[in-house]
Parts: sequence; C-alpha cells; structure tokens
Amino acid sequence: MPLSVLPVSSRGEQREFIKFAWDLYRGDPNWVPPLRMSIKELLGYKHHPFYDNGAIQTFLARDGQKLVGRIAAIIDGAHNQTHQEKRGMVGFFESIDDTRVSTALFDAARQWLRAKGMTALRGPLNPALNYECALLVDGFDSPPTFLMTYNKNYYARLFEDYGFRKSQDLYAFWGHVNMLETIDPKVLRITQQVQERFNITVRPSTKKTFSKDIDTFLNIYNRALPGTWGFVPLSDSEVRHIASGLKMLIVPELVRIAEHEGKPVGAVFGLLDFNPVIKQIDGRLFPFGFLKILFGRKNLKRIRLVSTNVLPEYQRFGLPLVLMKSLLESALAWGIEEGEFSWVLESNALSRGTLERGGAKLTKTYRIYDLEPA
Repeated sequence: MPLSVLPVSSRGEQREFIKFAWDLYRGDPNWVPPLRMSIKELLGYKHHPFYDNGAIQTFLARDGQKLVGRIAAIIDGAHNQTHQEKRGMVGFFESIDDTRVSTALFDAARQWLRAKGMTALRGPLNPALNYECALLVDGFDSPPTFLMTYNKNYYARLFEDYGFRKSQDLYAFWGHVNMLETIDPKVLRITQQVQERFNITVRPSTKKTFSKDIDTFLNIYNRALPGTWGFVPLSDSEVRHIASGLKMLIVPELVRIAEHEGKPVGAVFGLLDFNPVIKQIDGRLFPFGFLKILFGRKNLKRIRLVSTNVLPEYQRFGLPLVLMKSLLESALAWGIEEGEFSWVLESNALSRGTLERGGAKLTKTYRIYDLEPA
C-alpha cells in the first residue's frame, strides 16, 4: 500500500501520535520518555495557554497500515507578532530513517502552514523556543537532562535533505564540583565587591514565597531577554501555567532572587535532573509516579542550570556572578555533584566565554533549522 500522511482527528490517533515515540526508541538506553500529562498539553490535545495565540495540527505517516512517522505544524502567533514574520514552526518530529517518509511529513506540515498564510519554516520547536526545542546533532552518548531533547542521530540528515539549513546552535555545557578548585580566586573577590558596592542582597526561595518567586523569575525572564536571538515573551497565562506546573518539581533551596533596595532585579534557578526518575515511571505521574519524584529527588545529584536573568538596567553590575555563587552554595549543601548549563545560544558569546573560562565542557550541541521561501 502507498505511503500516506493524514491529519490527526480522533482520540485514538492522538494516542498513536504519542505512543509512536515509545515504539521508535524502544531499547535505546539514552531516550527518556516525556511526562505523559505534559505532552498532551503541549500537543494541544488538552488546553495549553500557548495556543491561545497559536494553532497546531498534528500528522501521522503510515506505510500501509504501519505507523512510520509523525509531525506537528505549529503557528506561534507571539513569535510572528514579535518578529514581524509569517513563519510556521514544525515540531514533535519523529520518523524512521527514510527520506520518503520525512519528505512526506514535511510536505504535509508545509502545506497546512502555507494555507494559513505562513511563508517560511523553523524547527524543531515543541512547540516554541520557550519550551523543549532544537535537534540534537552532537552528544548522543548520554541521556539528556530534564526538559532537553533527544532524537535519532539521522534526523539532521532528514532535515537537511529536505532543504532545511542551520539557523542557530544551542549548547549544553557540563561541570563537576571537582572543577571548583580551579576557579580563579579573583572571581570570588569580584563577586563580593559587586554585592557590596551595589548593595545587592540575595535570598533563597522558601515554601512560603515559592509561588511568588517563580512568577518573579518568569517576569524577569520576559524583561531580560528581548534582543536575544528568537526571543518571544511568555504571556501572562503561560507564566501562570508554567509556574503551576513547576511547583512540584522545583526545589525552593535551588532558587535565588537578587534584590536591590527590596526590588527583585535578578533570578536564577537550578532544576534537578528528574530524568532518571521519569524513566523509571515511564512518564506516568499517576497514580504513584509523582510520589517517586517527590521522595526520590533527594537522591538526585545532577542539576540543570536553566537560566540566569537580570533586568536590563542592572545587567552591567555583574549580578549573574553573584547569583551563581549563591546558588552554588545551596547546591553543594544539597549534595549536587554535577551540573549542566543548558541551553546556551551559539550567538551568546558572553555566556559561552564565561563557561569556557570556568572550565565547563561542551558536551551536547542542538540545532534549530530554517527553511526560507524559495
């Protein structure tokens, strides 16, 4: 029977779309399943505020009766408004190693997006840069950290064979606590001087302030990053949704807020790498998976340093160093042994240089592709 690519239209097909990843990666020691509840929302199968200003259509590819691939065509209204583009996104891509299949999937997504007025493509984004994104192109020898992507090593070829070209690389840097011995003492002195000179206080989050602190972090994130490649601000409803979802997963002790005269001006948080536990529970939080996460997190010794953000008017003060020093102290008290700084834009020379000078090692490279109009 011929190859077919059809839009997902039923709950049964939605289940097939999700389950295909489990089938494709069966036996792969480095693949980590997504949290099932979260993936349904990100695919638009349950409500997610991202789609209040966007749209998605998922597709399944079959070779006869056999499922061989999937893709999502996504419209990110906020991106197109922010960057004055008519760019459609592709994401949640999975396929067997067959250009016939990948070409048919890309064609289906492209046609749907073109009918909606989109003229260019970008991907993979699941569903946007503020969520899981990019294609792993180097570093297949170990599992990803929490909320980072993983894929088959032939995917880059499938994208490039269709005509996609690199737009931006994203890097993951790794560090171990043993590397702290090599840090230049001058850095610690500078950090102390910055804190004293500008009257900066750094406080940890607590259970009492936690909800408010996550909102603070996300709002600082929105104000700190305009001007960086591809940035799109999170909507108020997205901020609330993300904050609610993170409550169970974020450890308050690993959140740090920098304040100047009582005003929050910077924030950083470390996210425990829950992937080993998520793999054990096969992505199922219920009925008992969430208990394994809650009671097993004290045994987790790896952290993902997601983001250090400072309000624009304070960025020249050197506050990222102050925040990282404070977070490091808490991480060591927790028992953290290693950390991943991810992701770091290829175009962010300052962050890259700081990590490299500190001895962090580049371990994984992710790539976002663009397909411009012919």
